[in-house]
Amino acid sequence: MAKQTIPSPSVLHYRGGRRSVDAAIYPDLEPFFADLGAAYAGAVAAFAAAGCRYLQLDEVNIAYLCDPEQLEELRNRGEKVEGLLETYAALINGAIAARPADMVVSMHLCRGNFRSMHIATGGYDPVAEVLFNSIGVDAYFMEYDNERSGSFAPLRFVPKGKTVVLGIVTSKTGVLEDRDGLKRRIEEAARYVPLEQLAISPQCGFASTEEGNLLTADEQWAKLSLCVEVAREVWGTV
Repeated sequence: MAKQTIPSPSVLHYRGGRRSVDAAIYPDLEPFFADLGAAYAGAVAAFAAAGCRYLQLDEVNIAYLCDPEQLEELRNRGEKVEGLLETYAALINGAIAARPADMVVSMHLCRGNFRSMHIATGGYDPVAEVLFNSIGVDAYFMEYDNERSGSFAPLRFVPKGKTVVLGIVTSKTGVLEDRDGLKRRIEEAARYVPLEQLAISPQCGFASTEEGNLLTADEQWAKLSLCVEVAREVWGTV
């Protein structure tokens, strides 16, 4: 099944905030978020009408909310960070609420992926409860390839019926991960969420921008093959 990926609606607020929204049209941001959610709902409906049954939201901004430095930058430009996570959760829910029952919606969270660099740091602890229990997506692709992402402990909030794809294979370097080391990390994550609700993937795309990351095409394919092999050994089928 083909997967369509689009930016999360939160992107239209996070990058510019209040200053990027015309105050003459939206003197208050609440109607802006309502209209943005409705516009996205129309886009989701159009994807569904075209036959899309697997839609992914690229939701980097919620991962950024885990970083104290990012929060301080938001405050410095005059944003109110208290309640912003809940605002984004409601925005996303409004965008996908009317999707067909047979459309799977996933969400990808990372901390930046431009030429093997990153923007944010911090574990998922500050956002986990809302992320997993207040946002109505079916699956989460989560960056977990290094210490910047914190521990697996926030996964204890994952409810039954949702899938977490562990991004424990990095797309930022060509160094191939140790197979047994990956299995140990999966076992560690399974302490917090049942193994049948877990999967494995690279932590992000290999070329989120045209500049790509600092690895070769052969190294990319080796990492993808490793993901498939580990998945077969851990879960039996792919």
